[in-house]
Amino acid sequence: MTKEKKIILIEDLPGVGETTAAKLREAGFATMESIAVASAGELVDAAGLGEATAQKAINAARDSLEMGFETADKILERRQNVSKLSTGSKELDALLGGGVETQSITEAYGQFSSGKTQVGLQLAVNVQMPKDKGGLEGGCLFVDTENTFRPERVVQLANAKGMDPNEVLKNIHVARAVNADHQMLLIDKADEIIKEKNIKLIIVDSLMSKFRSEFIGRGTLAGRQQKLNKHLHMLQKLAEMNNIPVYVTNQVMSNPGILFGDPTTPIGGNIVGHQSTYRMYFRKSKGEKRIARLVDSPCLPDSECIFSVTEKGIGDM
Repeated sequence: MTKEKKIILIEDLPGVGETTAAKLREAGFATMESIAVASAGELVDAAGLGEATAQKAINAARDSLEMGFETADKILERRQNVSKLSTGSKELDALLGGGVETQSITEAYGQFSSGKTQVGLQLAVNVQMPKDKGGLEGGCLFVDTENTFRPERVVQLANAKGMDPNEVLKNIHVARAVNADHQMLLIDKADEIIKEKNIKLIIVDSLMSKFRSEFIGRGTLAGRQQKLNKHLHMLQKLAEMNNIPVYVTNQVMSNPGILFGDPTTPIGGNIVGHQSTYRMYFRKSKGEKRIARLVDSPCLPDSECIFSVTEKGIGDM
């Protein structure tokens, strides 16, 4: 009886040779974990494999990693690796259970000037700080879909923290998404730069802007939601595989069906709502004052807090 070959490298997977492995790595499938959590269609598109061969490779990768049921104490042990990134506001950090969590997607939605982008820019600076000061000692990927990234503001925030603005700017890698497909491609190709540049945070500002402008009318809704679902799952995959936080901002609309109370509703439907681990609603108040409400969380109660947006950045009143 022949002994089964132990699968260690991508080349060891059934139906995957050196050429195919090179194509997979180029497409971002550089680890056994990334192949194990991929769909057959993704491998077909990436390396030109047949669907049956792609599924065999995925199954073999999963078997090699022993993916399946496990006891909850093992999950708790793995959760010890989760870190928190400070927003700069003690109140906002407390609302999120200590800060923006790694291995998760944190969404902030609200009207214009409610503080969504400002929190994102602050996180892009804070992530570079030492861990004992609320940072993660790494760089940031910033996907800009609304032309909202301003290096001048980053310089302000860095100076307020006593950091070297030039070094801070060099650790923020910005890409302007020209359309929804480009936005998806930037995230699909992000794994390589995450490892190469020690990236510890991904920001998408805003998540829905390009999808909203390109997919107009009810007839395009199904196609939009399918693409959006794939995009969010890729963001979640990057967050889990690299133990980093993902922060996305979202636009809103007024729901005419709500006659009493706040009609402000985030766009993107149930797909965004279900895929976001933590969901916050930002509202503008008087002057520098902003109100944040935690709308959804797997482990925290709904609650509100007040924070401020000043020239020095995100803080408390």
